[in-house]
Amino acid sequence: MELLISTRECERRLRRRISAQPGLTCTPQKAKMWLSRGCVKAATSSAAAAGRRRESHAAAFMREAADFQGVRDRAGLQEFSVAHKERFWAAVARRRLDWISPFRGVLDCDMERGKVSWFQGGRLNVSANCLDRHARSSPEKVALIWERDEPGSEVKVTYRQLLEMTCRTGNLLRRRGVKKGHCVTIYMPPCPLAVASMLACARVGAAHNVVFAGFSAEALAERIRDARSSTVITVNESVRGGKVTRLKATVDEAVRSCPTVRQVFVAMRTDAPVAMTPKDVAMEEEMMTEDAVCEPAAMDSEDVLFLLYTSGSTGKPKGLVHTQAGYLLYTALTHKYVFDYRDGDVFGCVADIGWITGHSYAVYGPLANGGTTVLFESTPIYPDPGRYWEMVERLKINQFYGAPTAIRLLLKYGDEWVRKYDRSSLRTLGSETGGICIAPRPSEPHAEIVPGMAMRPFFGIKPALMDGQGEAVTSNDASGALCLAQPWPGMARSIHGDHQRFVDTYFKTYPGYFFTGDGAHRSKEGYYQITGRLDDVINVSGHRIGTAEIEDVVNQCSAVAESAVVGCSHHIKGQGEPAHTWLSKCRYCSGALRVSPSPLCRRVRICGAQAGRPRSGPQLADRPRRVQQDRQVRLPRPYPVCAAPAKDALGQDHASGSAQGGGARPERPGRPQHAGRPRRRAGDRPRPPRPLRREQPSRAKVKILKDFYF
Repeated sequence: MELLISTRECERRLRRRISAQPGLTCTPQKAKMWLSRGCVKAATSSAAAAGRRRESHAAAFMREAADFQGVRDRAGLQEFSVAHKERFWAAVARRRLDWISPFRGVLDCDMERGKVSWFQGGRLNVSANCLDRHARSSPEKVALIWERDEPGSEVKVTYRQLLEMTCRTGNLLRRRGVKKGHCVTIYMPPCPLAVASMLACARVGAAHNVVFAGFSAEALAERIRDARSSTVITVNESVRGGKVTRLKATVDEAVRSCPTVRQVFVAMRTDAPVAMTPKDVAMEEEMMTEDAVCEPAAMDSEDVLFLLYTSGSTGKPKGLVHTQAGYLLYTALTHKYVFDYRDGDVFGCVADIGWITGHSYAVYGPLANGGTTVLFESTPIYPDPGRYWEMVERLKINQFYGAPTAIRLLLKYGDEWVRKYDRSSLRTLGSETGGICIAPRPSEPHAEIVPGMAMRPFFGIKPALMDGQGEAVTSNDASGALCLAQPWPGMARSIHGDHQRFVDTYFKTYPGYFFTGDGAHRSKEGYYQITGRLDDVINVSGHRIGTAEIEDVVNQCSAVAESAVVGCSHHIKGQGEPAHTWLSKCRYCSGALRVSPSPLCRRVRICGAQAGRPRSGPQLADRPRRVQQDRQVRLPRPYPVCAAPAKDALGQDHASGSAQGGGARPERPGRPQHAGRPRRRAGDRPRPPRPLRREQPSRAKVKILKDFYF
């Protein structure tokens, strides 16, 4: 029997057919036009082609997106990575890592017990992923640029050279009894041999425990004992900021209280001789006797890659455990997409390898992507505050990633050191920490970037704000405790030797969520702003006040480069809040600013109470009172004692420089010196308050202004 369909029904079917294509709609007028021309097939073909173009846009950004149906842009890719996390991470892991044995499962997670496992059954070697595949394809490509302490003395190491150095070190470790399950402590400054030592441990299956080379013998010994290391790798001396530190002497003192240590490998950073003990091994001499080929061990995805000890807020350092596949995959992906890393770029992460930022973005992330990474041995202000920017100009760095502390340190020296050098090679400038979860990028090419905001969650990251009752805050323009609602491959797996402490710290506060320990604000647009650590809360007369909020207000004074508010006991109010401030330098006499503390004290006040009563525990939303800027009180103006005139940040006719060290002595202490000062006449603007006299500042130029008691 023949079925007759009306023209209107044809239009409806055509509209449904075209509208089914992603991103397209079909009005009744368009449907009639296509029907009148007999071009139904052409219409649907055109719609399908447009949909493919949109999907190819996402695939061009991330090639794995070609396998994700319906993903048309970067925002859609982020949504897909959260809604279908196992499918997303499986596709990325298969394409971006070389596997010895493929994984069978993607994720096994129990957030209540802090048990997380990624890529079950898979076997790989991190060292081979960072070196071997790149040495085969581009052996002479520069892997490391060692920026030594003296400017202009950089050393470049290719992938072929780094692989050979790593293999010799790995064979030496194997010959001396280091094997899978052992933990090697590395106490070295940033240098190629330190990176080779890290990768050599990964190559033979041992975990590494890198300790910042500025830690004392007691701190080093505590970390060696907790990790139960039998092997330590160090250098004779380190050179940093023009100063030489005897690291071997520090290790000798630490090892005396570490009975587990059997051997200490000693490399020579300088030509200074060093006294050797029966446990010591001359590392470079022994390495030259080893073969340049070292077979990489097949490691399970969840085998330990390294321990990294944090200082913690509870006294004893905690050794966070990171594993093989998940950590490497996540650092490689964030390095590429957060920083927009492209082949041929020079990536400059100036963090020390003793911190997680140095692990992730000076070593593992760039090398996994076959990139060129900078190892920075010096300090931001040696030989002058323009060291970073001189290095950017000389090495043509494309992405610069520094620590927030270093950036704040440079604020006190002004912009002239930045403008002095050519920074045209820079595309990305970042300041954060290791294992990025929220960042302005990746996003659409012309998407908004708000300075100082973390902004957008990375692929696979699902942030949540929790209120004081432990409930998720779903609205925008709201604040709360920042948690992550689902696991991600780069997260830590445990605390070495104390998994219950790991659960109590990160999973117990908000069951079912990973608690970051930070407070955050979600803006009206859905962007995230980190407001500070929630354990940095001071109880003043029963009012829970965040130290970061007070610091933000104090830092608004143009005389203050950085401030730190630390609680102290008070016999009446329980706790007080003294503010320690680092003052900016005068651009004329290079001295420290003088500023009266009284207006700063008035600048901070407690505003009206919110609903609710104080609660215990790190709960941002439950603070009954908040600290904010008092707009009735103007900030104090900084004055130098030198004779150079200047203008402050508000354009007033006063110097914005400072007063210690250099410049002529004033006729009246604490006042600006101006030759032939005219007498004040009626109608003149009132003089600013007289700056506070103070004693000679300490080496760190710390100025304790006053206790902020409320």
